[in-house]
Amino acid sequence: MTNAPIRTLVVDDEQLAREELCFLLEQAGGVQISGQAADGPTALRLAGELRPDLLFLDIQMPGLTGFEVARRLIQADVEVQIVFVTAFDQYAVDAFAINAVDYLLKPVDLERLEQTLDKVRRRLSETEKLPLSPEDLEKVIAAVQARQGRREQLALRVGERFVLVQTDEIIHASLVDDAIVVVTNTVSGTSNYRTLDELSARLDPAIFWRVHRSHLVNITKIKEIVPWFSRNYLLKMKDPKATEIPVSRSQTRRLREYLQL
Repeated sequence: MTNAPIRTLVVDDEQLAREELCFLLEQAGGVQISGQAADGPTALRLAGELRPDLLFLDIQMPGLTGFEVARRLIQADVEVQIVFVTAFDQYAVDAFAINAVDYLLKPVDLERLEQTLDKVRRRLSETEKLPLSPEDLEKVIAAVQARQGRREQLALRVGERFVLVQTDEIIHASLVDDAIVVVTNTVSGTSNYRTLDELSARLDPAIFWRVHRSHLVNITKIKEIVPWFSRNYLLKMKDPKATEIPVSRSQTRRLREYLQL
């Protein structure tokens, strides 16, 4: 195995998650943190500029998902070892059973991280490295999406009881006072998921978009798009209160492209 430090790029839209992973990498040792990115476009730029050995890539991010970033890096022939960092549960990550792919579950465990780094060092010392191929990546994406499709119900706490709702009934979810509030046409309640990252990992990414760091919306349940300042938008949703949800700058372009605005 090579003794040179592993030049590493850490990508996560949540600053605390990036800082925690960087701290653990320093604890593990043998790693040089070359850079950090909070979104997909920045990750692509830095990967091209810095040419790191290793990329820790969050899957659920605004702008571009981790899968989309990986797809574009492969298309650009950027040689980098990729480790996906995910809030998917243990069953969903069965999809990552491919030699060229590794993953870490949030919250990241130091012992598991050290195992991942050992695997990366072995790959980097091999004459023929195992790159992540387009076929491997598409297998992972398809398997993860299949797992997500099986989660059709979500439990919401409403007062002293739990109400089960179909996931396709969800209109939007928001972070409110450290709680995840989920809204449908008939009920509003709190989810036991700790973060929007964890919730969105269990929903269909083609339908549920993280349009803002504090808001997740079902794009099939947008009633109206209202122009806002700095060429951004507010989304008026189809819930009884016609809730208005801001769209972050990083998600505005994606929304424009999707709706041909």
